[in-house]
Amino acid sequence: MTELKAIKVSKETYSQLNEIAGDLQVKLKRPVSIEEAMKYLIKRKEKGKKISDLAGSWNLTDREHKEIKNSLDESWKKWKPTEQ
Repeated sequence: MTELKAIKVSKETYSQLNEIAGDLQVKLKRPVSIEEAMKYLIKRKEKGKKISDLAGSWNLTDREHKEIKNSLDESWKKWKPTEQ
């Protein structure tokens, strides 16, 4: 049997945990407890950040998109594979 421990958190922290639990509930399409939300946060910290965590974090303008695409196109024109 699992031993249970009680912890005290501020109202703000409790509210944030509820928000995370709600986000997980939407993602997993099932009820999520505060404990499960806390385990999720611990697991995420242990794993570290993934590059996919950055998806959608950069608001790319049309101008930036065009500059990046043009730069890549030019780089591909200059690239010559080496023969083995």
